[in-house]
Amino acid sequence: METEGTLSPESIAEATEAFEDAGPTAQQVVREAAKAMEFDREEYRERVTGEVVERARNVLFAERLAVTVGTREEFDDWTDAHADYEVIELGSEDVDRVVWHAAPFAETVVAATYQNEREAAVGTLRRQAFARVYRPRFEDGESTSAEE
Repeated sequence: METEGTLSPESIAEATEAFEDAGPTAQQVVREAAKAMEFDREEYRERVTGEVVERARNVLFAERLAVTVGTREEFDDWTDAHADYEVIELGSEDVDRVVWHAAPFAETVVAATYQNEREAAVGTLRRQAFARVYRPRFEDGESTSAEE
C-alpha cells in the first residue's frame, strides 16, 4: 500500500480551514491563467466570475486529498478494521486494485477500483470524495458542528 496526497482532515473544521486556505491560491491561479490568455480588464471582469475561482479552489483542495492505493485485499482488510464507516465504492468489485480516501469526521470512505489506469482512478476518487463528502458539508456550513 502507498499514499498519494497530504490532506487527510480529522475534523470538518480542519477540512474547512484547508478549503478556505486554498481560496487565495485559486484566485492567483485563475488570474495567471487569464493573463496567459491575454484577457484585458473588461474580459477579465466579464469571464472570471466567483464560480470560476470556486471551481479552481475545489480542484486545489481535492487534489491534495490523501489517497491510499492498494489491492482489493488491502482495501477489504481496511474496511473490516473500520466497520463503522460507510463505504461508497465506485467501479467493479471484480478488479485487483483499489484507491480510497477516508474521512474520519464523516465516518465515510470513498473508493474507486481500477485495473490499469491508476492516475485516472486517483483523479476520479478525489473528485468523488470532494463531491460526496466535503462539498455538502462546506455548503451546509458544518465547520462548527458536533462532528469536529
